Amino acid sequence: MPDIDWEGLRAAARDAATRAYVPYSKFPVGVAALTDTGATVVGANVENASYGLTLCAECALVSKLHTDQLGSRLVAFTCVDGNGEILAPCGRCRQLLFEHGGRALLVETAGGVVTMEEMLPGAFGPEDLEKVQ
Repeated sequence: MPDIDWEGLRAAARDAATRAYVPYSKFPVGVAALTDTGATVVGANVENASYGLTLCAECALVSKLHTDQLGSRLVAFTCVDGNGEILAPCGRCRQLLFEHGGRALLVETAGGVVTMEEMLPGAFGPEDLEKVQ
């Protein structure tokens, strides 16, 4: 396992959670990830009065990964609530993280660090699309 500053990533995620826009749920979420270039990218959830349009923190992070040109792949990821407690990403966000970090992406959980392969076994990814072309 690469040497990852998990406390530094959690601190960045906690800081991002303070900027979440959560007027409805009052449940801020902050995320932080290390990229393949050594950059740290963060995100926070952004709610919408039409609840289905709420933007997950992970979506914000992946968007910034590309728009801010912070790297091409995620290497390590953590997610915290407004109290700084570690959260596991939901199923939708696991798929999103898999797409941008792959099977080897390290994910911090309350039980310890696991790979995305362990968190989302048998995931569907870009290589599956190549099989049908």
